[in-house]
Amino acid sequence: MTAEDETKLDYALRGKAWEVYWLLLKNGRPMSVREVQRALHFSSPSVANHHLEQLRELGLVEKQEVGGNYFLVSQVKIGVLRHFVKLGKLLFPRYFFYAVFSTTFFITYLLFLMQGFTRENLFILLFGTIVSAIFWYEAIRIWSLRPF
Repeated sequence: MTAEDETKLDYALRGKAWEVYWLLLKNGRPMSVREVQRALHFSSPSVANHHLEQLRELGLVEKQEVGGNYFLVSQVKIGVLRHFVKLGKLLFPRYFFYAVFSTTFFITYLLFLMQGFTRENLFILLFGTIVSAIFWYEAIRIWSLRPF
């Protein structure tokens, strides 16, 4: 994808269209206009249909011949999506895994390996606390940028 295409998609995926794209990405299955309308609390199905058609014109979704449900055909990593990893139906901020990893090893060190308060252990204690706090802060910050 060229930089121009990314800019176009970044501009087009704003507001309600972004929420519809996120919903389809998160669910990972075809959805009807009514399902989208109910899930996102749109005022009418025509609002959901408008945004689904907008995504279809961008080449991100297609409409099924039978049933008329919409499904994702292309996943883009633009904007805040660059910072998310999808596992099944769940989307996690990438920093979440770093935070869990660093915190787990830090707590393991504290519980099983730290013997007394030597200068080296105090340095590791300070370093581990700062690293874990930074990763958790970033994970929460990125999580707060999701559409809903």
